[in-house]
Amino acid sequence: MAGVSPAAAYAQAGPSPVQLGGGQGPGRDHLTVAVRNAGSGFDGTYELHCGPDGGSHPDPRGACAALERDTRWGRDVFTPAPQGGFCTMQYGGPATARVTGTWAGRPVDATYDRRDGCGIARWDRLVPLLPDMRSGKRF
Repeated sequence: MAGVSPAAAYAQAGPSPVQLGGGQGPGRDHLTVAVRNAGSGFDGTYELHCGPDGGSHPDPRGACAALERDTRWGRDVFTPAPQGGFCTMQYGGPATARVTGTWAGRPVDATYDRRDGCGIARWDRLVPLLPDMRSGKRF
């Protein structure tokens, strides 16, 4: 599972999303979300802009709110599940997602799957950025 830079890299001093020009111009947060093998109505590639919210994502306001909810200083919202962690032997299906772009002024390249309990929890934490596979709702 590919990830992003270690969380320690995000602890360095830098601008918060609000300090990046209020969402206008090149400092605006932009993500591309590519969902595969999730089923009809879920698969696709979506663009997301936050601050102001927009793009081709089906729920830009909810997706940006989910990201803001989990964004903490010094902690990477896109961190992969820890290697060697204890995960339930639960299978959530073949769905995968890749999120690339810029969040809080930093590059993002994160992958998601639902192959075990850790992957499912990590995916579900970002609903509605990623589709809600539990309810069958598109996003």
